[in-house]
Amino acid sequence: MASITPVLHGVRILSLALNLPGPAALMRCRQMGATCTKLEPPSGDPMGLYNRAAYSEMHEGVKVVTADLKTEAGQAALHKELARTDILLTSFRPSAIEKLGLGWKQLHARYPALFHVAIVGSPGEAAEAPGHDLTYLSQNDLVPGLDLPATLYADMSGSLMASEAVLKAALHQSSRYAGSGETPPQGQYIEVALSAAAAYLALPRRWGLTEPAGAVGGAHAGYRVYACKDGRVAVAALEPHFASALCKVAGVSAEQGAAMFDAATREAIASFMASHSCDELESLADAHDLPLHAMKE
Repeated sequence: MASITPVLHGVRILSLALNLPGPAALMRCRQMGATCTKLEPPSGDPMGLYNRAAYSEMHEGVKVVTADLKTEAGQAALHKELARTDILLTSFRPSAIEKLGLGWKQLHARYPALFHVAIVGSPGEAAEAPGHDLTYLSQNDLVPGLDLPATLYADMSGSLMASEAVLKAALHQSSRYAGSGETPPQGQYIEVALSAAAAYLALPRRWGLTEPAGAVGGAHAGYRVYACKDGRVAVAALEPHFASALCKVAGVSAEQGAAMFDAATREAIASFMASHSCDELESLADAHDLPLHAMKE
């Protein structure tokens, strides 16, 4: 079988973005075939200092060049790269972009076919406000207790939105590679807000799905995390056939099984789980085709 050409093959991306969302987006673009270059300040990317493994994985296959953009030499290096770039990726506040001489009016006048994908904290005028993954999640009711979220949801979903924006830009630019003789398409400024990414992730909660009374918020007896003998077990028996199989395995009566939102059903299943080990429960799941994952302490 003939191999499929990566979707971003031939697309040249220049990134000035540091820390997590920008490099994670660049990693995705590189995996989709883009040619990726990144300019870093002399001090390097902070991610390289506090988590070298993460930095290395995100920059695999990326050409990294050191340049101080506050100097003439750094600006010369920047514009040398921009002259052969299709898409610029940044993660600065708008005021910082202006100070670097990369405001959209200036940039578009000098490089009319260039696209600029700008990752910001919040959209529009709020882009100057300070914030981070945790604040964007909390604004959208995604930090219900005192524990920190298990991962950096806004940053990582924002990186996916940024790579989606790169795909949009590449699709728009594709006509100039078609040999049609048409005028190259005009570049665009595309803003990606991490707070908007968090709001998108929060839609199921806004719809009530993940609220405590929601079907996947803990109210349904077949979609919960239960304690077991030597750890915890995540059960996702939401569909009727899965729920029926779970009740049969747990010895729950047909009457209770028909009432998956009742406290009595949850208590009966909880009692069953507590009397079995992780290995026993996973064996039962394999035997009865149950969506279940055990987590040993």
